[in-house]
Amino acid sequence: MKISRRLETIAEMIPSGSRVIDVGCDHALLDIYLSLEKQCECVAADINANALDQARYNILRFQVKSITPVLTDGLEGISVGENDIVVISGMGTSTIEHILTNRKLPNHMIIGTHTDFADLRKYVVSLGYAIQDEKYVEEKKKAYIIIDFIKDNATYTEEDFQYGPILKHNIRYIENEREKVLEIISRIPHDDEDLVRKKKILEELETLRKKNL
Repeated sequence: MKISRRLETIAEMIPSGSRVIDVGCDHALLDIYLSLEKQCECVAADINANALDQARYNILRFQVKSITPVLTDGLEGISVGENDIVVISGMGTSTIEHILTNRKLPNHMIIGTHTDFADLRKYVVSLGYAIQDEKYVEEKKKAYIIIDFIKDNATYTEEDFQYGPILKHNIRYIENEREKVLEIISRIPHDDEDLVRKKKILEELETLRKKNL
């Protein structure tokens, strides 16, 4: 079964035979892949009824019996064991924080967001997690960051939170971020207050870039 590079990257982080809770499963393609290729048991959860109907159709089409589709908001009503793996991707950081707040959480979570990466790292670390791995994925002219968290104690710098303790050593990621900031700066008026902040970020990225060359 062929899936997107983003979903394939998430799947690579999941050990065979795991119980996976996929929050925001969309059409359950990740869950079907994990069930067929890695013998995982999956809970495919989504708040969108139409998306879950498509997930049910795909589950039937691939004749997979180890996936339980659930219509719910985040982890609401789902029993989470400490050895389960919670996967959350395709959402903004504020939504992810809402899902994780005041919940029983497992030892292992894999989270992909497209906003406020530093805030996500800080929040999940504050819940008692460490960053085990980070992946930068480019696909169809879009860039994704996927972070692998495990229950552990760890200390991070502001630089780690901002750029990632692992990704800050990834030259492709750093150069991509640098190009995005340069493009933004080119469109900011010289008297805009945000210009100083963007130039500071550019200096930080340039420093990281030189370290990794």
